[in-house]
Amino acid sequence: MSGFFGLGYRMRRILVLALFVLLAGCGEPAPVAFRNTDISGAAFGRSLAGLKDHQGKARTLADFQGKAVLVFFGYASCPDACPTTLARLAEVMKQLGDRADRVQVLLLTVDPERDTPEKLAAYVAGFHPAFIGLSGDRTATEAAATEFKVFVARRAAGAHASGGHPHAHGQSEGDYTIDHTTGIYAFDPAGRIRLFIKDDASVEAIASDLKLLLAAK
Repeated sequence: MSGFFGLGYRMRRILVLALFVLLAGCGEPAPVAFRNTDISGAAFGRSLAGLKDHQGKARTLADFQGKAVLVFFGYASCPDACPTTLARLAEVMKQLGDRADRVQVLLLTVDPERDTPEKLAAYVAGFHPAFIGLSGDRTATEAAATEFKVFVARRAAGAHASGGHPHAHGQSEGDYTIDHTTGIYAFDPAGRIRLFIKDDASVEAIASDLKLLLAAK
């Protein structure tokens, strides 16, 4: 007897086990180990309709195909979360080195009444020259917030987040802050939403995930 059946029982068993391991390795690849929250396949965050960049050009997500895109909702008068997040993203760009050319950060203002294109341009440029500020009228802004499931609430200066009253003296119509979702949405170069990055994510974690997205993982 020759061939497989001509082998001894022990040798046949070893070959069968080896074949099983080989076939198992040909299955689906292991999921990518992102360090931030994987939201691949989410049915939201699909549109930036009605928004323009700080140079007055209408923008859509399709404009940034080929790049990993980070979308962050904020505003230029934000006292804490926005500048902290943008500074962190500027550090991410440094850490990416040459790969930073394939990453686009978009700040979508939730304060279109005060954030003029000129103000947005100066604000984002203060963190990184490649960052883009987006704005629209109130309707477009609210539509974008809804599309990305972002919470936005205007609060008079001096009022507590739980619902206090503002200080009466020196109050003006433009004297307010805006509570808003502070996370970041990340898209891969094919324009698919992939990650939600919390506002406490480290520079290293964000850079690591962007490298994976840029590698088309």
